[in-house]
Amino acid sequence: MTRSVPPLPPPSKRRKIQKDSEFVKSTQNLEEQLTSAAAANTSLNPLADLLDLALTATDAQDTSKAIYSLYRVFVIIISGGKLGPGGDEAAKVVKTWLWDRLNSYVDFLCGLLKDEERLLRISSLQILFSLQKHLSSSVSSSESQPQFHVSHFRKIVSSLLLCPPSARSPQSSKNVLDPDVLHLFHETWFSVHDDVRWFFLREAGSLINMISISQHPDLPANLLAILEGLNTFPTEASELNAWWVSELGSKPLKPKPSKKGAAGADDGSSDEEEEKEGDEDDWRKFFDEDTTAKDTNKPKTSGARLHKLTIHQSLHSLSSHRVVFTRAWLALLPKLSAVRDVSISKSLSLRALNVMHRGVMPHLTRPVLIMDWVGGSVDYGGTIGLLALNALFVLMKEYNLDYPSFYTRLYAFLDRDVLHSKHRARFFRLTELFLSSTHIPATLLASFIKRLARLSLSAPPAAVIMIIPFTYNTLKRHPALMAMIHRPDADLSPDPFDPSEPNPLLTHAIESSLWELNSHREHYLSGVSTLTKIFSEAFTKPGYSMEDFLDHTYGTLFDADVNRKIKKEPPVAVDMGKQLQLFSGDPEVVDGDVVSDLWSFTA
Repeated sequence: MTRSVPPLPPPSKRRKIQKDSEFVKSTQNLEEQLTSAAAANTSLNPLADLLDLALTATDAQDTSKAIYSLYRVFVIIISGGKLGPGGDEAAKVVKTWLWDRLNSYVDFLCGLLKDEERLLRISSLQILFSLQKHLSSSVSSSESQPQFHVSHFRKIVSSLLLCPPSARSPQSSKNVLDPDVLHLFHETWFSVHDDVRWFFLREAGSLINMISISQHPDLPANLLAILEGLNTFPTEASELNAWWVSELGSKPLKPKPSKKGAAGADDGSSDEEEEKEGDEDDWRKFFDEDTTAKDTNKPKTSGARLHKLTIHQSLHSLSSHRVVFTRAWLALLPKLSAVRDVSISKSLSLRALNVMHRGVMPHLTRPVLIMDWVGGSVDYGGTIGLLALNALFVLMKEYNLDYPSFYTRLYAFLDRDVLHSKHRARFFRLTELFLSSTHIPATLLASFIKRLARLSLSAPPAAVIMIIPFTYNTLKRHPALMAMIHRPDADLSPDPFDPSEPNPLLTHAIESSLWELNSHREHYLSGVSTLTKIFSEAFTKPGYSMEDFLDHTYGTLFDADVNRKIKKEPPVAVDMGKQLQLFSGDPEVVDGDVVSDLWSFTA
């Protein structure tokens, strides 16, 4: 007789479902009580219980339900004006208690930006910015001009840059901004809304100057991750037209002394213009002292200096946006070099230099302000130093920077490693740009092509393929260098070139020749030997396009040789004849298979 055992439901799952139901019911009841209390203007004490539920919830779904319930309740409270200034002593006590609950809630949301659950990270950032809009609109309704709730926004900036651990998962060791939070912040607010960008740049510049990098080593990386992705910075005043706080989009009054308004001592929820006025004037006066001649986007409707503009006026001033942008970058760049881990410091500097000449310099008030940091980055050498030289070249060419030792520093990069580096294509692109001027002395150019020719003797074929057209283009632009390929061999003993001289003007390269390139006519790779023969022909060919040669590798050269069309079939056998003179001695008559006889190892 068989005995059937009925399946038993897992008691843990039953208890969890019951627990979830109780949590949801408690959350909904508290939210309903608070909604009714806010409408009837009665006690809001259940707010503390709802906040405790959110702070103590262990399940991500429970936490999500609780924070959204709190969000809806706080929106009702804020919209009802219960956090605004004014009122008797009893009202102030209530407002202080409400602000404490709101601050605890906001701090909890800031920590959730580093939570292990993606849903909570995204939801927290969305709630924080929605509260920013409601708080700013509430303050604006009680002031004579539009306001931005700075104290709340400062917490958002701090959480994005310092990345405090989540209260639900405090074991997180790295305070690095998560990519999904970064992407959402960029795509929804930072790259879209002008007021959010302006206030973020201002607060980030202040925060990074106040925080010790030794205590928060990930701060520079977080700020750089946000700034390097900014590609929508306005270039004209008409582009300042997107506002997260809609009240700030109204046209500001004509510039006049800032009006000091009382924002309510209960919470410090206004722009805090009175509190920060002295500090803002100091740094804004610095940028007021001078501007570049290329800055044609200054406001023409007002002659007021930047440090005399109100917050509302500054948000509608393109020059003011450029000021906070400049200040943020000037605060960040020295911190990149201050990171203790050298490899991380180099990596951050490389990322900053990658966007420097296109995404940063055009928007700075005075690009020459970054000269010291860029000049110091040249000492890193390698790719970092090369990109730093590119930034210096832009400063020299477009912003009249005087840097006499530029070509001496560039000449120092010509060592054996540069032709074996994976970044050699970038090096040749930039070097061709740096040496493209026809006003560069022939003596200096001779040193460059001579040094490259000398290095080509030990370079891989893909690097030689780059050097030959580079040299050809240089000779074609500067006929004075043609003597280096037409000098008789007798004049080259000994070679007057001094490879150990660091100054390219003193190497005597122009008195030498390019015999190193001529030696490549016997190169084992047919593509190199064929290309080298261009120097023995008349210089009637137009200059080469370097882009056609910069991406070659061993693989591409091999494929080119394998797929090359053969015009003349190579011989596969040799008729040795009846007479063969081996290594020495008289000719001897050989019969039979010569190769087989020579391949015999036994007598």
